[in-house]
Amino acid sequence: MTPTELAPAFFLAAIVILLACRLVGRVLRAFGQPPVVGEMVTGVVLGPSVLGLFAPGVEQAIFPDELRPVLYVVGQIGLVVFMFQAGYEFRVDKIRQVAGSAALISAAGVVVPMLLGVALAWLAAGHVDMYPPGVPLLVSVLFVAVALSITAFPMMARIITERGLSGTRFGSLSLAAGALDDAVAWVLLAGVLSISAASIGPFAVAAGGSVLFVLALVAIVRSGGRIDAALRRLAPEQVLMVVVVAVFLAAWYTDQIGLYAVFGAFSLGVALPRSAAMDGAVRTMKPVAVLFLPLFFTYSGLNTDLALLVDSGVLLFAVGAVLVAVAGKLGACWAAARLAGESNSVATRVGALMNARGLMQLIAINVGLAAGIVTPQLFSVLVLVALVTTIMATPLLTLIDRRERRAAADPEPEPVA
Repeated sequence: MTPTELAPAFFLAAIVILLACRLVGRVLRAFGQPPVVGEMVTGVVLGPSVLGLFAPGVEQAIFPDELRPVLYVVGQIGLVVFMFQAGYEFRVDKIRQVAGSAALISAAGVVVPMLLGVALAWLAAGHVDMYPPGVPLLVSVLFVAVALSITAFPMMARIITERGLSGTRFGSLSLAAGALDDAVAWVLLAGVLSISAASIGPFAVAAGGSVLFVLALVAIVRSGGRIDAALRRLAPEQVLMVVVVAVFLAAWYTDQIGLYAVFGAFSLGVALPRSAAMDGAVRTMKPVAVLFLPLFFTYSGLNTDLALLVDSGVLLFAVGAVLVAVAGKLGACWAAARLAGESNSVATRVGALMNARGLMQLIAINVGLAAGIVTPQLFSVLVLVALVTTIMATPLLTLIDRRERRAAADPEPEPVA
């Protein structure tokens, strides 16, 4: 397709995606799911798993192969802007209060799912035709383990924001642990890619580049007063331009070092000073995330074919992966939070939020697919894990709230002396 043909194709695809997201979101809202889950499910519905299964000609007409890279790039813009906003709204003072607990929860949320994932993937080797030929078994096993250790940090941030949980202890604790969890997981993913390429390069770049990025963020925090004074001298449209350039630069840099763009955007949002000028720029950018983020979900959905799970071996592996994912993340994070001295109420909510893998797992498996270390079967299995664990989050939180309200309204009678 020529550029002039791609433009109207993009407009049509965007219309279909946005309307489908609204429709699916309304249906899922009746089941207590937030809009972000509706967008994720819509991506799968518009791909070969549903639309391509019943109307393959329609799917190809709306989403031709030449259009898919455009959907990916525009979806990235929405994702980066959303994560910058989440970082800007993040309460750093809350992190200081939960730093110790967050570190322990993050460690448990990475180590336990990885160990369980290694065991599952290793046992499946030779029994399930799911790993790409020519790729060392160690690479496939480690990739599955890392994918299961990821937390859906952007999804978690959006669920917390949409439910008004940003100021709660468990919300702050989950965001802090989730950010650390995914940063570690992405460095580990870079290590897997290094093993696959028989080169230490990707891992060294990710580790070294992260140190430089942290130093840059520290410099921004220390210069907050001067940055605020400079922004106040600019017109609103100039402030917007400066902020957009800074966000895109941070996203580009973290993408280049292998930590992915969302971490650069979120971290910059945390580091920049809060001011009236910044508030205006962030509000102006908000519609970009609302309109463009669903396009990334659709791009991932176009690469997902759940019909591949009809194979009994693949289906059995998928069930095992879901069970390992839930036990390794929800269970381990709950236990770590309790060990850190958190109440059962906080620990259970943290476990429910950390268990969601959604967007970040979709990103990771797309990276693996592009690197040739993920087959369509394994891709579909891990998408199923992302869907199930993410859909679980909101009902679990609602169930916990209801149980606590019921317990408060109906206290246990005092024992008779």
